[in-house]
This record gives sequence, C-alpha cells and structure tokens, in this order.
Amino acid sequence: MTMDQLLPVLLVDEDQDFRQELRILLNFYSNNGQLPLEIVAEAAFVEQAVNFVTQKRPALILFDLGLTLDNGIATLIRLKEIGFIGKVLILSDHQEDDAIFRAMQAGAAGYIFKNHLVTQLCEAIATALKSEIYLPTEVANGFFRRFWADSEAFVLTRQKLQITEREQEILHWLLQGDSNEEIAKHLYITVATVKAHLTSIFKKLRVTSQAQAIVTAFKFGLIPA
Repeated sequence: MTMDQLLPVLLVDEDQDFRQELRILLNFYSNNGQLPLEIVAEAAFVEQAVNFVTQKRPALILFDLGLTLDNGIATLIRLKEIGFIGKVLILSDHQEDDAIFRAMQAGAAGYIFKNHLVTQLCEAIATALKSEIYLPTEVANGFFRRFWADSEAFVLTRQKLQITEREQEILHWLLQGDSNEEIAKHLYITVATVKAHLTSIFKKLRVTSQAQAIVTAFKFGLIPA
C-alpha cells in the first residue's frame, strides 16, 4: 500500500490524551489492513481545524463537539461554508437528544458516544466512507426522539392554527420567493385559488402581507428556519 492510497484524516479534540487514543486505534486499523488511514493533522481548537481543512484537505474528520455544544455545531456549519466535501464523524461526550439531532442536521456523517469508541469507530468510518450514515442504536434512539418531538410539535401547531396541507404547500413556495403565478403552476391550480388560500393564511396567522406570513410561519415552526 503506497502513501497516496491512504485516506487523509484530521483529528479535532481539545484533549491531547484522547487524540492519542485515537491515533492508536487508527494506526491499528491501518496496520492490520482494515482501513487505509493516515492522520495528516491534529487540532485542539476550531481555528486550527479550519486552517488544517484548507491546508491538508482531509477526506475524514473525527470531531469532538467540545464542552460548548453551540460552538461545535457552528463549526460543523462553517466547514460546509468553506467548501469541505469530506465526511465528519462526531465523537462526543454529549449524549443529549438535542446534541445528536443538531449535529446530524448540520451535516455529520455519524455520531459515536466516546465511551463506545473502541467497539464502534472502525465500523463508523467504514460506513461513512460508503457515503452512508452511521447511527448506532443508542444514538439513533436519541435522534428519533428529537425528530418525532419536533414533528409532533409541528402537527399540533398546524392543527391549532388550522393550517391545511394545501396552505402548507403555499407557504413552502412563498419561502422560495415564487410569485402567485409560479405557485399556481407548481400546484396545478389557478391564480385565483392561490389568492384565496393566501387570504385564508393571512387570516389564520393574523398578518396582512406575504412577508409577514413568512416571518410568522418561521416563528410557529411551520416552515424550516
């Protein structure tokens, strides 16, 4: 196996001892032929990680969300903004449903609790490299609890406001910036019907314009932020 066949990996974790544990595991996978990996850089904080992504062009990032969840999620989003097209696997002590859901929503290819690292990391990397999502049972349970909680809240809100499925579709196309004529074409209805639905939406949301309708729909979670 030549060096140019090795998969470049970036480690991002503020804990040097944990990065050492990762190095041992990854070297073991590479040396025994399980996964052709090469650690090209290690970062202890966000700015280092972003710089290394630009300089080293890793195909895989093993990423700890850190002590502050919001900073970790913001970093995942920033990686996409700077054009990172590889895979990010989350290795985290955060076991809250919200952390899992937000990390996956931000583009992570998988999520592992750190206390399951030894038994799950190899499979997680192999899964991510096949462009599949890795969520072990204990993680998937948390993800779907949050997913269904959001879905249930959405349904209850829509029922409370008496927003119909057709009106929901109208809101979707409003968000895209489409005109009444374009919405009519999308939904195979007349412009007059679109206007009638908009009148109904305005009344239910207690607004007087399309712009106000979009803002209010965001507020109530009727369309994704």
